[in-house]
Amino acid sequence: MHNGLVTVFGGSGFVGKQVVRALVRDGWRVRVPMRSPHLGHELRVLGSVGQVQLVQANLRFPTSVEAALDGADACVNLVALLYESGRQTFESLHVDGAKSIAMACVARGITNMAHISAIGADPDAKSDYARTKGEGEAVILGHLPTADIMRPSIIFGEGDGFFTRFASMARMSPALPLIGGGKTKFQPAYVCDVADAVAAVIKRGTSGQIYELAGSQTYSFEQLMRFTLDAIDRRRLLLPVPWFAAAPMGLAGEIAGAVPFVEPFLTRDQVENLKVDNVASGDYPGFSDLGITPDTIEAIVTDYLERFRKSGQFHEDRAAKSSR
Repeated sequence: MHNGLVTVFGGSGFVGKQVVRALVRDGWRVRVPMRSPHLGHELRVLGSVGQVQLVQANLRFPTSVEAALDGADACVNLVALLYESGRQTFESLHVDGAKSIAMACVARGITNMAHISAIGADPDAKSDYARTKGEGEAVILGHLPTADIMRPSIIFGEGDGFFTRFASMARMSPALPLIGGGKTKFQPAYVCDVADAVAAVIKRGTSGQIYELAGSQTYSFEQLMRFTLDAIDRRRLLLPVPWFAAAPMGLAGEIAGAVPFVEPFLTRDQVENLKVDNVASGDYPGFSDLGITPDTIEAIVTDYLERFRKSGQFHEDRAAKSSR
C-alpha cells in the first residue's frame, strides 16, 4: 500500500470511475468530491472498506475545493462539460474550477497532479469547449508547473457518449448524420487505458509533462459510424450534412436540451469542434511512453453495443444467416 491519499475531482463520471478503480488497484486511498455524495454509493465498493471516501464539494465554491484537498498527497482533475447547462458553463468549470484546484494544491504543498484536458485544447480555438480547455491548461501550469496534462482523443468504453449515443440513435432513426461530410479524423482511446495512464503518472509523480492519449488507429467520422452500424447489425442511411446545415442542427439540439433532463443531441459548439481533426500531433509522449498498449475499438466496442442489436445477445447477424 502506498498509504497516500489522492483527491479525484470528477471521480463519479464515466472516466472518473475507471481512474478511481486504477488508483485503488495501486494501493492509494481515494477521496472523491461530489456535489451529491449520496449518489456515489457504487464508488465505495471499488476498494477495501474505507479506501474510497466521498465528500461534498462544488468547483464553483473554492472553500469546498480547499476542504476536499486537505491532507491529500496528490490530485486528479477530470471535471469537464460537453455542453453548457445553467450555471455549469465551460468557463466556470474548465477555467475557474481548474484555477481553484491549482491554487488549493499550491496552498497545501501538493505538487503531484494530473489534469485531464483534451486533444485540440487551444486558448485560440474557435470552439468554446476547446478554447476553455486550453485556458484551463494554462491556468493549471501557471500555478502548478509540476502538473501533468493528459490530452485524450474521444474516449470509448461501456456507457460512453459516442458509440453508445449513435448506436441508440440508430435503433430509432432511419439515418445517421455525417456532420461536415464525415471527414473529421479521430484516434479513439479506451477509457481503461486513459485511467491506467492517469494512475501511472500519479504513481511516478508528475513533472509538468504533456501527454497525448490517442489510440493506435485513426478513423474518419464516417468510418466510425459504419463501424457502429456493423457492430449492431443495422442498416441505416448515412446522411452527409454540410457545415452550413450543421449549425442550425446544433441550434435545434440546444433548444431541445433546454428541456429539463434532456441531453442535446448536438450543439453549435460541438459542430465547431468537429471542424478540427481530433488526432495526436506527435509532439508529445503518449500511451507507449507510459508502458501502455492501447486497446482498439474492434476489441472492445462490439461487446458493449450488443444490447442495441435487434435481439440483444441472442441476435444472429446477417452474415451468419447468409452462410447457412
